[in-house]
Amino acid sequence: ACFITVFQYWSHCQAVQAENVTVLEGGTAQISCRLQNYDGSIVVIQNPRRQTLFFNGTRALKDDRFQMVLFTQRLVRITLTNVSVSDEGGYFCQLYTDSTHHQVATLSVLVPPETPTVEVKQEAVEGGEAELTCVSPRSKPAATLRWMRKGREIAGVVSLQDNGKTFSVSSTIRIPVERKDDGAALSCEAFHPALNGQKRIRHYRLDVYFAPTVRIVPPAGILREGDSLTLTCSVTGNPLPRNTQWSKINDTLPERAEISGTTLQISRLSQSHNGTYLCQAQNDYGRAADHYTLLVYDPGAVVETHSAVPYAVIGGVLALLVFTVICVLIVTIWCSVRQKGSYLTHEASGLDEHGEVQEAFLNGNDASQGKKEYLL
Repeated sequence: ACFITVFQYWSHCQAVQAENVTVLEGGTAQISCRLQNYDGSIVVIQNPRRQTLFFNGTRALKDDRFQMVLFTQRLVRITLTNVSVSDEGGYFCQLYTDSTHHQVATLSVLVPPETPTVEVKQEAVEGGEAELTCVSPRSKPAATLRWMRKGREIAGVVSLQDNGKTFSVSSTIRIPVERKDDGAALSCEAFHPALNGQKRIRHYRLDVYFAPTVRIVPPAGILREGDSLTLTCSVTGNPLPRNTQWSKINDTLPERAEISGTTLQISRLSQSHNGTYLCQAQNDYGRAADHYTLLVYDPGAVVETHSAVPYAVIGGVLALLVFTVICVLIVTIWCSVRQKGSYLTHEASGLDEHGEVQEAFLNGNDASQGKKEYLL
């Protein structure tokens, strides 16, 4: 009876079994031909180009990568080292009797991807977009690429190129970027059957370019004559400006000014050093500046200023007292005038009553009656 499986084939009478083989590129493949009822007939093994590799166990092709490791009545086995994709194909196991019997052992070569690379197609500039391409130049079958950021997948546009035996795969993403995205961690992952569930990862740090910012760190406290001044210019930017420029607005820097990197120092200050000092920086994406106004105090002037404070307080108190006295006088005069007017009004009313009584008496009328009528 003849038995057939996915990897094994039997002929009808003279049995020849050939086993399919899958191997990683660079590895070693074992090609086996199993015989049944072998009667000493000739056994020939040929490569996919039908070149004879071995004739009854004797090497026929000068390729030291092929070695005969076993030749018995039941099993013939050869090995192929440093396998490449060009070695793929069907290897013929042939048994020559009255009729020729052969089976083919198919050699498949897997090419796992190397760690992918990242290509910058468009620079990431603040307020714009970054365009990045992850490339796996060679794999078989084609590798699967995936972009990741903070555990989330970023959908990319996949491109596949057939190079004959192998494939080139790329995945391109476009993402908006701001200054805060500088240094963000991205990764491109490559998956492939030959990696047995593992993955090849390329980590990438996002580089976002932006204009510089400048801030002068001022000294603490009041500066007096004879003190020293130290100003530090804090600069950010991508790329970081190589140089910072110190200057004095509408004047030149003092002779005693010393510049070391981003620091400006002036020793033994005097009032002649007063003015506005400027720190500037620039890169390919912009320019920025910050200023500091220096005011050196004379120790005598500082004392005089403090001694003048009590006099100002006393003057204020005196002014308040004068204002209060004036207000009291105004209210007193106003009340006096109001009372005098009320007295004159009552006096005039009394004169009118006396005249009416006298008139009633002259007319012979009862004074009380006339007064009563008047009241009515």
